Amino acid sequence: MSADRRIVVRRVAAGGGNGHGGGGWKIAYADFMTAMMAFFLVMWLLSNSTPKQREGIAEHFRMPLKVAINGGEKSSTSASVIPGGGSDPSANLDGEMRRVDADAEDEADADRLASMKKRLDELIENSPVFKQFRSQILIDITTEGLRLQIVDNENRPMFDLASARLVPHMRAILREIGPALNELPNRITLSGHTDAIVYTNGDRSYGNWELSADRANASRRELVMGGMAEAKVLRVVGLADSMHLDRADPRNPINRRISIIVLNHRTQQQIERENSSDGGAARAGKLPVRSIPVDNVKVTAYKPPAPAHP
Repeated sequence: MSADRRIVVRRVAAGGGNGHGGGGWKIAYADFMTAMMAFFLVMWLLSNSTPKQREGIAEHFRMPLKVAINGGEKSSTSASVIPGGGSDPSANLDGEMRRVDADAEDEADADRLASMKKRLDELIENSPVFKQFRSQILIDITTEGLRLQIVDNENRPMFDLASARLVPHMRAILREIGPALNELPNRITLSGHTDAIVYTNGDRSYGNWELSADRANASRRELVMGGMAEAKVLRVVGLADSMHLDRADPRNPINRRISIIVLNHRTQQQIERENSSDGGAARAGKLPVRSIPVDNVKVTAYKPPAPAHP
């Protein structure tokens, strides 16, 4: 055996080598836990946000990065100069702010109308006045607002035959509904409808248009007598047989009805805006109407334009 043989011992310093020794793994674990906490926080926030808020968040992440950094997709929030000159629109944010406020108002308005529908459903179910007429009262939500329709029945009509005189049970229904309509600030419209049976009483100037308008106005009077504020009425119209509930059978008695719509805020504003210029559209020939003044309320019976003869 050689006398020059040596034994070499190599020592590895603590924390060296592949980086997993010592406290290196703790840093990686801490980063992982921080990421998980952030993830669950984001999930919790999303679960508690409204659909509109989630839609806004999704739209933000769909934006190009440069647009998002500049504050959004709106030109009024852009820092770039407008080609051709002009005033800086970044100072004019009122329009966008008003739109956000309008969306919030529409959402609150929809909640109020849904609550009113529930209130009316409960009133109809629990009131002895309504219970026997439940099948003749229809309530739904439309694009215009909350619609309540009282329909005719062959064995239980709402008005005397060929007349705008209400029968006793129809008066009771309307007077019961009247006070409930005061619970919301929304205004209402009333429309009268007939079936397709031609109305004739010897007077050729009085037909289904006039009859439907008179019935709608008679219903308005009963609502007011029941306690509804008279200023809540925005429009009273007669639509004759132009809009059937049962399109398959235009003579079906349910086509004879009174429709009360508690207008949503957007529709109410639109009606008021369109009629704020003294009926300019009607004078321009865009909306042929027949107006019948009754008890200080302008009742409008809509008529289609006469066909042009060759």
